Amino acid sequence: MIKWISNLFTSTKTDDTTDCMKPEVHEHKNNNIKSVSNKFLIVGLGNIGAEYVNTRHNIGFKVVDFLARKEGINFETVKLGSLAEYKFKGRTFLLLKPNTYMNLSGKAVQYWMEKEKIPLENILVITDDLNLSFGTIRIKPKGSDGGHNGLKNINLILNTQNYTRFRFGISDEFKKGKQVDYVLGDWDDTEKIALPERLELASEIIKSFGTAGLEITMTAFNGK
Repeated sequence: MIKWISNLFTSTKTDDTTDCMKPEVHEHKNNNIKSVSNKFLIVGLGNIGAEYVNTRHNIGFKVVDFLARKEGINFETVKLGSLAEYKFKGRTFLLLKPNTYMNLSGKAVQYWMEKEKIPLENILVITDDLNLSFGTIRIKPKGSDGGHNGLKNINLILNTQNYTRFRFGISDEFKKGKQVDYVLGDWDDTEKIALPERLELASEIIKSFGTAGLEITMTAFNGK
């Protein structure tokens, strides 16, 4: 556990242009899928276990949990995670919470992408971001891992950075040397009050991604 926590993050800088993958590593089988599929894989990143439920690092889990509760759907335990199916305006959204722990998230993403034949452009990965102020939204069609080990593993396993990521700001209000404690810490009282409105907005972003498309969604929600 100590070793895992020490490797939680390798950098705090977000650079969406400079992270290059080695082409020979874990080449993804479905990179050439071209589809007009109405099925979407919405991946909330987080860590399993009661001790992580309300931590900042688990915002991906919290977003998909919020949408599931709102729509009255349930998660089921499946291979490599928990999955809930949400249907909206002719689209099917598969909400996935990997149970692999953050650093191995790519394994679950690849498995369910291939099993459900979901094209790369229909994947949305929800993650925390230290470089954005609390609750700030940034949706991007591709980018580096920004020091986030969940994204780093997905990039490695899929052998690409070209999938949409939804970054949810958690800010960087921690003292030097306390980054891990901060990320794995609970929300403060002010954040807890603001979270429901932010989670409601996040639910609308997921729906928009599947119905209106990426470009319209970025224009409508980025920076909010």
